Amino acid sequence: MSSTKNDKHLEAGVKKLRKWLQGAIEVEHCTIPPYFTAWLSIIDGSNQEASDIIKSVMLEEMLHLTLAANLLNAVGGHPDLIHPKFIPRYPTTLPHSGRHFPIRIERFSKKALETFKKIERPEAKGAKPKAGEFKTIDQFYAAVGQLMDDLCDQYGEDRVFTGDRQLQIQPEDYYGSGDLVVVIGRDTAHQAISTIVDQGEGADHGIFDDDHNIFGDGGGKELAHYYRFNEIYEGRHYKKNDTPNSKPSGKPFHVDYKKVYPIKTDIDRRKYPKGSEIRKALDEFASCYGELIRALHHAFNNDRSQMTAAMARMFSLRNQAVALMRTPIGNSGENLGLDFTQQA
Repeated sequence: MSSTKNDKHLEAGVKKLRKWLQGAIEVEHCTIPPYFTAWLSIIDGSNQEASDIIKSVMLEEMLHLTLAANLLNAVGGHPDLIHPKFIPRYPTTLPHSGRHFPIRIERFSKKALETFKKIERPEAKGAKPKAGEFKTIDQFYAAVGQLMDDLCDQYGEDRVFTGDRQLQIQPEDYYGSGDLVVVIGRDTAHQAISTIVDQGEGADHGIFDDDHNIFGDGGGKELAHYYRFNEIYEGRHYKKNDTPNSKPSGKPFHVDYKKVYPIKTDIDRRKYPKGSEIRKALDEFASCYGELIRALHHAFNNDRSQMTAAMARMFSLRNQAVALMRTPIGNSGENLGLDFTQQA
């Protein structure tokens, strides 16, 4: 193959890799609003174990979003968190996935947990890598890793990882949950991908990832996201000898689905008159969430100091969200929910 054809083939391959990694950022972000909502819909002082588990998963999704951005920057891409459709209008489906179940902004419930388990469902052994219409997130990242390896093998690592290393979010920039990976080449790229997949679905087709245990009876190991949600669903912790095919056999814990704010599912602020108190409150929340996303965009593209501001905004949104969830909608029996969408 001529040098010109080689260059064009490399360019096309790297362009595809960047497109897939932008998709990874969109996939990881899509899970944050529903997890955030379910976490905060739990009334303070109740369902503490369930609340802690959901919060822990949400924070790790922020880590996965950041790792995906580091991966994209490493191959010379530009993470785009401010394009008009980045924050979807819920209900939505998992971006680029072949699983078209609805993902909603709804209160903590068994139904919500069923959706969360579908999002984090582990890959079956032998499933082929697939970047479009994938059935599990592991399939998607396996396709990303395979394309990356093919390009490195054919053209050399230095011609694939051409990104500015100054754009990498560093551990000192990030104070969320988990260990951040700075991606500078093939090995660290696989490390970042493994962190995302193992935390979501489990390492080596087991129920645990490789992190230190925070909750449950895991004997020093941390459960992957799917199994953390299943603990809540079953009302019982896993033990270290449990398997993906077994139910959790550890200590039971109480889950009370009535101790939640009765928020309206998938509330759409466009349906409330401009200038009304409800509309103003919903607009303000959406605006603040938009500021968080813009801070992340700038952190990933040109100003790493914005990472700290973005994480701080995540927690400052909590008070706004809870205030909305405590607000009744007339005499409907429902309270206000959360609308994250920027277009109104």
